[in-house]
Amino acid sequence: MNAFWGEKMGIIRTDRWLKEDFDNPLTICEKLMPYFRRQSAREIYRELVSFGMYQPSRTTRNNHMRMLEQQSWGKVEEIFSKYKSKWNGPDIPIFLFPIAQTGGFFSREEKGKGGVSFPDKLFLFISNFDYPKEIEALFVHEYHHVCRMRQLEKKIEDYTLLDSLIIEGLAEYTVFKNCGKDFLATWCNMYSKEELSKFWNRYIKDELGIKKNDRGHDELLYGSRRIPKLLGYAIGFDIVKNYYKKHPFSMKETFITPSAIYIEDLKTNYI
Repeated sequence: MNAFWGEKMGIIRTDRWLKEDFDNPLTICEKLMPYFRRQSAREIYRELVSFGMYQPSRTTRNNHMRMLEQQSWGKVEEIFSKYKSKWNGPDIPIFLFPIAQTGGFFSREEKGKGGVSFPDKLFLFISNFDYPKEIEALFVHEYHHVCRMRQLEKKIEDYTLLDSLIIEGLAEYTVFKNCGKDFLATWCNMYSKEELSKFWNRYIKDELGIKKNDRGHDELLYGSRRIPKLLGYAIGFDIVKNYYKKHPFSMKETFITPSAIYIEDLKTNYI
C-alpha cells in the first residue's frame, strides 16, 4: 500500500505535466501508471474522468490557467500540511487537475470541484481557487477517506454498502466540524427527515451487506433512475450526525470505529 517504487509523496507537480501535455491527457496518465497497479493509461484516464477529471477544451484550458495564476498547487500543499499534522495523517501523493467542463457525478460538481481518494493517493479536480474554504472542504472530505481506509485496512472490494454510507457520512461530518455548515455538500440537506426514513426502509436497510462490486451498490449510493439522487450519501451523513448527537466522538474514532457501530441505535427503523 505504501510502496511507490521511489515515487514522491505530497503534492505532485502536475502543473508541470499539464504545461507539457495538457492536450494529451493519456500521456499524463502514463505518468500515473506507477501509482496504479496493473492499469493502463487509458484505463486510469477513464476512471478519473468518471470522477471529474478534465478533457481538453477551451474551458478546461482556461480553468488550468486560472489555477496557475492562483498558485493552486502551493495552496493545496498548505491545506495538506495542516490536516496531515492535525490528524497525524499519512503522507500520500496528491494530484491536482482541472475539473471537466460539465463535471463528473461526484457530489460537489455543481460547485466546480470534485475528487476521488484511494488508500494510498488522492485526486482533486477544481476550476479555480476563488473560494479557498470550498477547496479546503473538498480536501477534508477526501483526505478523511484516506485516513479511514488506511486505519481499517480493508480491501476496497470487501467494502459493503454500509461501509460506503458511513465513510461518506463521516467524511462530510468532518467537513462540518472543520469548515462549518456553510461548506457542506448539497446532498446533506437534499431530503427531509421523513423522506430519509421512507427511503431507508424502502431501499437501503435490507441491502447493507451488498459488496462494492455488486451492481446495486453504486445505484443505492449514487442514485439511479429508480433510486433518488445521491441517496446513500444523504443517509450516511444523517446516520453519522444522529449518532454524534447521542455519542460524541473524537476525530481519531472516526478513523477506526467499525461501520456497524453507527447503526446500532437504528434497530429496525430509521430514526
